[in-house]
Amino acid sequence: MIRFVTTNEGKYREVSKELEEAGFECEMLAIDYPEVQCDSLEEVVRSSMARLSGKVEGDFLIDDSGLFIPSLGGFPGVYSSYVFRTIGSDGVLKLLQGMEDRAAEFRCCFGLHLEDRNELFIGAVQGTITQEKRGEGGFGYDPIFIPTGGSKTFAEIPTEEKNKLSHRGKALEKLLKFLEKQ
Repeated sequence: MIRFVTTNEGKYREVSKELEEAGFECEMLAIDYPEVQCDSLEEVVRSSMARLSGKVEGDFLIDDSGLFIPSLGGFPGVYSSYVFRTIGSDGVLKLLQGMEDRAAEFRCCFGLHLEDRNELFIGAVQGTITQEKRGEGGFGYDPIFIPTGGSKTFAEIPTEEKNKLSHRGKALEKLLKFLEKQ
């Protein structure tokens, strides 16, 4: 049993479906805990794993993800969750108003605590930010992010397709390969 420590039901749905299809039992553990403010997702995940070790029984998984926009100096980056809660996708679109460079990258870092050791799995996907929100699916910034080579936002494509393209899907693929070898 892997406990996915998250309060984000959208993340849990995506991750648990993939884990269970690969034969790994997954349970959501909605624990709020303070995250250290760092410059990288990896630092946030390492710190969070240390904080949760000993407080969460058995094996657990955590995730930190972010939307990095170079023309905004990498913003919102590691602060993506906070920025989404405060200004949302509309606020990000407003910040980019009138800007030609709309390149962006979604990044994900999973931390797996397995039998008293910690492993990290990283995934990223390049794309662009739309001019307006599109689509009803997904969660978070999905309605404003189009992966490179695509024409639809993550919110406009089915979850299964999104999981094959997304930063989280790429990190999860690495995690699953690791788990299959254990």
